Amino acid sequence: MKYTKHIKDQLKGKTKDAFIRALLKDGFIFDDSSGAIRVYRHKDGRRVTIHYHPHQTFERIPSVLKGLLKDLGWTVEDMKRLKLVK
Repeated sequence: MKYTKHIKDQLKGKTKDAFIRALLKDGFIFDDSSGAIRVYRHKDGRRVTIHYHPHQTFERIPSVLKGLLKDLGWTVEDMKRLKLVK
């Protein structure tokens, strides 16, 4: 899915904590962890992995954000509902 620059800029500034809150709100459950790696699963079969470091954003690692969004399959409307973007 393609996102506008405006949406990407908003997402890059979000912390990983904000993404985890959105995952939980969207029905994902914590599945496993190993060190800094946390795995979340959804009942529909989606699985995402987040390399978690407190208060870290995706600002310096846009390729990780791109992969995460691809795995999630969230639309802009989903991200608005989850309060990740305006």
